[in-house]
Amino acid sequence: MCSHRSSCPSADRTGPHVVAARPEQGWSLLCDGAIVFDDTGALTPEGRAVAPRRTPGRPLPGGRLPVAV
Repeated sequence: MCSHRSSCPSADRTGPHVVAARPEQGWSLLCDGAIVFDDTGALTPEGRAVAPRRTPGRPLPGGRLPVAV
């Protein structure tokens, strides 16, 4: 799945590169098997969900403000 010459970089989101992008759906598949979303959330290759990083009052993609729950 990964085309790196050596093993794929660790899943720290700084080394893996995008192998498939679906901007109309808001996600990209990385070479290490992780899926990252436009809202900064992610699914790790192991299936663990990573919550989006949001700053209060900062607009989300598309100009929407986060809703407090």
